[in-house]
Amino acid sequence: MIEGDYIPMTIDAQKHIALIAHDGKKDEMVEWADRNKEILKNHFLSGTGTTAKLIARRTGLPVRGYSSGPLGGDLQIGSRIAEGSVDFMIFFWDPLEAQPHDPDVKALLRVAVLYDIPVATNTATADFLLTSSYMSSEYTRNITNYNNEINSRFKEI
Repeated sequence: MIEGDYIPMTIDAQKHIALIAHDGKKDEMVEWADRNKEILKNHFLSGTGTTAKLIARRTGLPVRGYSSGPLGGDLQIGSRIAEGSVDFMIFFWDPLEAQPHDPDVKALLRVAVLYDIPVATNTATADFLLTSSYMSSEYTRNITNYNNEINSRFKEI
């Protein structure tokens, strides 16, 4: 059993970055990736469906593609976060457009918070993250030990 309030996990200098964009934000994501391909080329990239294909086509960078978001791609990325093989996410979501897979999007964002990974949901935040000194170095994130958290909540009852 894991002791302590947090479980430390190291994000390597070479990041595993998930790139996701809703339909209304795909052009913005592709343009952002193209502007930042010199930084992104030093990392492992993955993405959902069409977004991955569009980025790879425009930038020439290898991007591992999963299913499209509505067909389970968000859930695939979420499971990769939970297993530790995605440690950084850029997700340009469209706040003005209802998505048929909103529960999946919420689950993806929830798991990203649970596993304490960096997440950008717009170009400004993505730019800030990409230019951080942590982009080229290791970083230790602390995942809350939810077993302890849950047990402490039951003791209060």
